Amino acid sequence: MAHTHVHGRERIQFANTEDKQEFTKYPTKAGRRSLSRSISQSSTDSYSSAASYTDSSDDETSPRDKAQVNTQGSNDFCVKNIKQAEFGRREIEIAEQDMSALISLRKRAQGEKPLAGAKVVGCTHITAQTAVLIETLVALGAQCRWTACNIYSTQNEVAAALAETGVPVFAWKGESEDDFWWCIDRCVSTESWQANMILDDGGDLTHWVYKKYPSVFKKVRGIVEESVTGVHRLYQLSKAGKLCVPAMNVNDSVTKQKFDNLYCCRESILDGLKRTTDIMFGGKQVVVCGYGEVGKGCCTALKALGAIVVITEIDPICALQACMDGFRVVKLSEVIRQMDVVITCTGNKNVVTREQLDRMKNGCVVCNMGHSNTEIDVASLRSPELTWERVRSQVDHIIWPDGKRVVMLAEGRLLNLSCSTVPTFVLSITATTQALALIELFNAPEGRYKQDVYLLPKKMDEYVASLHLPNFDAHLTELSDEQAKYMGLNKNGPFKPNYYRY
Repeated sequence: MAHTHVHGRERIQFANTEDKQEFTKYPTKAGRRSLSRSISQSSTDSYSSAASYTDSSDDETSPRDKAQVNTQGSNDFCVKNIKQAEFGRREIEIAEQDMSALISLRKRAQGEKPLAGAKVVGCTHITAQTAVLIETLVALGAQCRWTACNIYSTQNEVAAALAETGVPVFAWKGESEDDFWWCIDRCVSTESWQANMILDDGGDLTHWVYKKYPSVFKKVRGIVEESVTGVHRLYQLSKAGKLCVPAMNVNDSVTKQKFDNLYCCRESILDGLKRTTDIMFGGKQVVVCGYGEVGKGCCTALKALGAIVVITEIDPICALQACMDGFRVVKLSEVIRQMDVVITCTGNKNVVTREQLDRMKNGCVVCNMGHSNTEIDVASLRSPELTWERVRSQVDHIIWPDGKRVVMLAEGRLLNLSCSTVPTFVLSITATTQALALIELFNAPEGRYKQDVYLLPKKMDEYVASLHLPNFDAHLTELSDEQAKYMGLNKNGPFKPNYYRY
């Protein structure tokens, strides 16, 4: 990987040895990896057959080594190919059709700019949908710098379109581990620009700022975090007394958890599996590890196509829900030999161990729907006795000495964002929630939010939902004065107490 020879640049300095180990513990056969990457590059663009406009000769050069400028003459970005901007713009326009809530936020903000003065540094998946969010933040008055939270989910042409409009973006599909941290670093460390808001997905950006640029937190008014993994890291910081700014846990706001996690995964799990493996689900034995919102969404879709689904769970409440929904709850080691597909969605680490991978049957498909690539112990598979064969983009066959093959998707990273797309509408709900969380933290009077992790106020959750109802021509009933009084509610909401679970 690139970190052994950072071309002509100073090497990345590590503050301590653990960090160095973090970087170097991903051994790959670099030659084979980069060859397969360049072969599959055209197919990894997000519209596979139409990718012929990309100039294949520039695939060999790392974006870090290319001098590119946008039409305004700026070079404060690093993307695969700035010439793809026009294609990216079309992708963003398609996404805007289904993200009317963000567009209506822009309209409302034409008068007042609630984010004027905000300098947002963001680390999320860079897709057409995120681009609509970023451009909404800009319309609301913010300045943004952006990087990717996943090395595979970036849509190169969308990153180019953002860089073309003047948003400094540092991301491309298929970054190495070293590129990933370099991009985050370029986003944060500039002489002339100092972030005062952080929007993170997975906590890597927040982690990097803590590690390398703690002084940035003197200016930061708040962090908005949207994934289970990132929120978990924030609560750990808070518990240790190290969280020095307020943080908004968007992941557990109702409009994220009950929509993005549930409905988005319900629609995208099949898409990701079918595009990569052409699998037929009827009668397949599938184990889903974790029956939270993501697990529930995956199971609903798989069951509907006739797959035989079993669940693993650590939580008795979620396990009982799975039983009531008609799924058997098992231990992974009891069923691993029979399974055709193994899907992880726990947010934990080493949910599928090397020992279990060794016991899988020939042709078993293994993938992860959780945020981070820790759920499947992929590192243990990079050992001399196993052969990795790249079959197509994001699909590897891992071949055991006896000839058994396991099909690994996206090297254990997030399946739907790495291998397929996610429904725009559901991302509109999440993105609107993120935008409102940023506005709330940025404009909150001194002292309203302490150095702790907060949930989005319920009134805002309801506001996000109401912005999406016109799409369905849905008409809400209004309470009469008498009814409102009887229920003890304000006519305009919030309609449920904070502990209500939907």
